[in-house]
Formats: sequence, C-alpha cells, structure tokens
Amino acid sequence: MESPITQSELALRRPPYDPGVAAALAAMAEGGIFAPITLESIPLMRQYAVPEDISRFDLEEKEFTVPGFEGAELAVTVLRRRDHTGFGPGIFNIHGGGLVMGTRMTGISLIAPWVDSHDAVAVTVEYRLAPEYPDPIPVEDCYAVLLWTIEHAEELGIDPNRVIVAGASAGGCLAAGVALLARDRGGPQLIGQALICPMLDDRDATVSARQFDGVGLWDRGSNRVGWTALLGGRRGTDDVSIYAAPARATDLSGLPPTFLDAGSAEVFRDETVSYATRLWEHGGVAELHIWPGGTHGWDALIPGSPLAELAATTRNAWVARLLA
Repeated sequence: MESPITQSELALRRPPYDPGVAAALAAMAEGGIFAPITLESIPLMRQYAVPEDISRFDLEEKEFTVPGFEGAELAVTVLRRRDHTGFGPGIFNIHGGGLVMGTRMTGISLIAPWVDSHDAVAVTVEYRLAPEYPDPIPVEDCYAVLLWTIEHAEELGIDPNRVIVAGASAGGCLAAGVALLARDRGGPQLIGQALICPMLDDRDATVSARQFDGVGLWDRGSNRVGWTALLGGRRGTDDVSIYAAPARATDLSGLPPTFLDAGSAEVFRDETVSYATRLWEHGGVAELHIWPGGTHGWDALIPGSPLAELAATTRNAWVARLLA
C-alpha cells in the first residue's frame, strides 16, 4: 500500500510559478508587501490597495446609499458608459479581499472592459467585512443589493433579464453564494456567474491548499485567517452554510452558466476545479481555465504580460458570448 504524501513532499512537488509571477513575488517579498495576514494585521492590510486604472474607458460613476441586510446602509457605485442609452446588461460586481478587506472598487479593472464593450451597467457593492461583520452578513448584504439593483433596473439603465454576477477571490465566494441564494429563494434569474480565482471552501483540505502553505500571494495560513474571521469557531465544522462556503453545496443544479478560472500555483486551484466538475455533474454549463504558473491574483502582478492578456481576453470572450 502506498504511504500518504507528506507536507514536505507536496511542497517539493508543487507546480512552479510563471517566471514573471516569480519575479513579482520576489520583489514584493523583498519590499515587505503582502506578508501572510493575521487577525491582528487586518487593520493594517486594509490600508493597502492594488492600483486600479480604468482611465482608458470613458465611463461615469454614480454613488448610491442602499439598504443592505436588515436595513443597514451600504455604499454602491454604478459604473456605465457616458454615452449609455436604453437598457443594457447588468454586471453585479462583488469585490475580493479575503472577506476581511478591499472596497467596492477593488478589482474594478476586471469588469470595466465589459461595461465598455457591451454598454453594460456595473453595480459594485460595499458589503460589510469580517470579522466585525461575520457570516451571514457579507453574503446577505450582497443579496440585498442585488434585489435593489433589480428593483431599480429601469432608473439604472439595466435590462433586469440580463444580469451577470461576478467576483474575484472572496468576491467569487460571495458571487457563488448570491447565485445559490437567488436559486433557492426564487430570486432574480441571473444569466451568468463569473468566479475568478474564487474562495469557495473553508475546510482547508485540498492538495493545492497544502502545497501553497507559506508561499504565494494568498497562502494557506492567510486563507484560514479569512475564513476564521467570517465563521469563527464554525470554520471547518458541519455548521457552515452553503451560502457562506459554496463548495459545501451538494446540489449545484439550476445555476446559471458559469466561468471559473484560477492559477495552477495557488491555494484555490483545486476547489475551483472541483466546483466546475460538480456543476457539470449536475447538468450545468461551466467554462474552466487553470492558468499555468499563476499564483492568486497573478494577472495583477504582471499586467500586460502575454499570459495576463490571454486570461483577460478569455474572460472577456466568455462575457461576449453570454451577451450575444
């Protein structure tokens, strides 16, 4: 009988980084940026933001204050082309940040091309963050603002029958949770969900989680901190909702067409592959891409590189086909 693979053996076997990703990670480590996060360091990490440049697009931003879960007031930004007319598709965007940091404009450069190319209207939400606001507040905040978006579609210039939910990292977790809530509560009929390097599973049991422990942009230890902030002592137990950790859902039928991607050299690789596989198992439509040598959020580390351009082109093409 073959003996179990040890943690050290897994580390030796882990997929290599793309050379550009490796160089960027080394530079960040040298500069002391993105050390593994702890509960104590969350306030400090919230002060750092990845630069977002969408200036090449002629877009306007409008700010709203809307009701979240249990009536809490949440900030929302609506992004659309200055020449927008009529009713275009809607992009309901949920930002990343490990469930503990980030703002509604974090990662906005991923969806700005969709707004520009398809005369879409993006709604991006400032949901409340853990640990101050634990589960179920973040996903319920997002679902409440999705309902507000549909209710106010006419004034926003959105076709309520053509709405995509999208999110990267923790935003992918919340986007998947929102899609499950919409299905189970008879809510809005979403036409797609884009889950970019999504954070889906609190159980910390995959091979990729074990391979990337102490290395990479968002490693296994940081991931445990994010989930613990959201779930507290329930992390990894049976007392976790499918809306908080969508990988726990046993039935993935009835969900909209789904785009998923991740890097081959990141914690979320295996849970992303598993989610796509189970979508297919339940008769769903899913498109999956695993980018060779990518760490978590790798395309932000090497913007403009051939691999980053390929990933962006692939995501944009999926949206174009969905909206055709």
